[in-house]
This record gives sequence, structure tokens and C-alpha cells, in this order.
Amino acid sequence: MMFLLLACSDAVLPTTQLQVDGHTILAEVADSGEERSLGLMYRDTLGRDDGMLFVYPDRASRSFWMKNTRIPLSVAFVDDDGTILEIADLKPMDDRPVASVAASRFALEMNQGWFTQNRVVVGSRIEGLPR
Repeated sequence: MMFLLLACSDAVLPTTQLQVDGHTILAEVADSGEERSLGLMYRDTLGRDDGMLFVYPDRASRSFWMKNTRIPLSVAFVDDDGTILEIADLKPMDDRPVASVAASRFALEMNQGWFTQNRVVVGSRIEGLPR
């Protein structure tokens, strides 16, 4: 089973270009249950302005953990209209879930500190999200 997970981690997901507060992000799109479950597991690096966009079919409280994820990440929980509702830091290899307080339809994972370094805050709007 481990072999299958490792093999899947090399799969290339479709990407989309997002804009937020004058910054361009190239985000891999995880929109199936399997893709969202795997996320950024087993990876060693993530490009400076690269991320992963998790797309869900509905608005709900979301929960993320870092099992088998080696990269320190920050996650933004995002509403239907692209408004960032919350931002949380995630610790590599941590099995404890980090849940959103607000219901969201999207989540965007970036290198830890990316949001702070680029002055992207709660209330910022992400453009280019799938509809």
C-alpha cells in the first residue's frame, strides 16, 4: 500500500493561476477526494509562489493534518467569492487536525509564511478560483 501512495505522490495535477493582492500563484488543483487526501504528502519542496488549491463541492468546516507532509505549510480557508476567512500554520508530520472555524469551499496551502511575507491577510480576495 505504501508503494501506491508514493507512486501517486508523483502524479501531476492540473494547475491554475490565481491572483491575490498583486501576487500570482501557480496552484495545483486537488478537486477529487483522493487528490485532496493525498495533498502535498511525500514532497520535499514547493516553489516560492506555488501552492495547492483544495476544491470542495460545498461549504463546510474543513480540517487539515500534516501526516506524511514534510514541508511546513500555511493554509488559507476561502469562501465561495474568494475571500480569505482564516489562515493557519501547519507543522510538518503532525497528525493533529487543524480545523477551520468558518465554513469554506476552498483551501489554499502555501509555504509557511507566504501569506505573512506577501501581506495577504484575512479579508483578502483570491481571483481565478474555479466556479
